[in-house]
Amino acid sequence: MAQNLSTTAANDTWRLSHAGYLMGRALQRFDARVLALMAHNVEVPLGLSNLAARGQVGAAHIHITRHLALQGSRLTELAASAGMSKQAMVTLVDQCEAWGLVTRTPDPQDARAKRVAFSPTGLVWLKAFEQAVAQAEEELRQAVGPEVAAVIAIGLEAYGA
Repeated sequence: MAQNLSTTAANDTWRLSHAGYLMGRALQRFDARVLALMAHNVEVPLGLSNLAARGQVGAAHIHITRHLALQGSRLTELAASAGMSKQAMVTLVDQCEAWGLVTRTPDPQDARAKRVAFSPTGLVWLKAFEQAVAQAEEELRQAVGPEVAAVIAIGLEAYGA
């Protein structure tokens, strides 16, 4: 047992070089760049821009931006799409509703359920998100070259399917 532990300790570099770790780091960098671009987008309402600039908007809030259907979603659908618990999503939606990004309305098909949708301010935020993602993707292409960027996109698409 002691020898196995010392062998593992000697070969510990794998923990910082495996694909999952590298994808996670890349996602953190990408999301941070997107939020920085959004913080400086003149179209984003000043209050939201300030929240993004101060790091108050984070990766969890990006889940709502990525996963909320344009026609709106039930909380359970939104949580499932984002891979989060319903309770965690409720907390995020509460915060986003307080910031004016989303609204909640009764679900016309189920009176017990609420439907979450982008507010007019949320749609401005979504447009800024689209622009920031496009710019961050272009910066990725410039950093690694268009061929490598294409291989990354194809590989991630295949792996995530």
